[in-house]
Amino acid sequence: MTHAPNQTARHGLRLRDRPEFSRKTAPLTMSAGTMAKEAVAEMAARNFGSVIIVDSDNKVEGVVTERDILRRLVNEGRDPATTALSDIMTANPRTARADDDMLEWLRMMSNERFRRLPVVDEDGRLIQVLTQGDFVSYTWPDLISQATSLGKATVMRNFPLVLIGAGILIYPLILALALGAFG
Repeated sequence: MTHAPNQTARHGLRLRDRPEFSRKTAPLTMSAGTMAKEAVAEMAARNFGSVIIVDSDNKVEGVVTERDILRRLVNEGRDPATTALSDIMTANPRTARADDDMLEWLRMMSNERFRRLPVVDEDGRLIQVLTQGDFVSYTWPDLISQATSLGKATVMRNFPLVLIGAGILIYPLILALALGAFG
């Protein structure tokens, strides 16, 4: 289990601040010794794309995704009734903490090409699983809102310069109109 991004995210940008964090159903978890057939049946019944492999203390050991099932089970011709999840799981996945910076994890997930992010408590116990899809709703509306706010803040912070610039641009126009009226 690896943990990387910092713990200093601003309020509103933490993983726990995503509405999905508290609204999602509990993640599907199983032990490493569970047979793939049982996991696939449960994933299908619950319409889940992954199962998180945890130990008896609910600490993350691995992840099995639909892609793992296709590549490591079906493609290799293994018997789902006799293949343990430990044989097909991605071991020691990256894990996050609830107060981690969401944008940092979104960047990392995109760059490193993984879609599921187990979120653990300070003792390493699984709390939730976020997916790249959970961040999609953030990317457009919130980024546009942030860009608008940033634009307004930049203009307001530089208001004296904006005012001077506007005056410089308007002065020749007023001068031309004045000269045209008297000429």
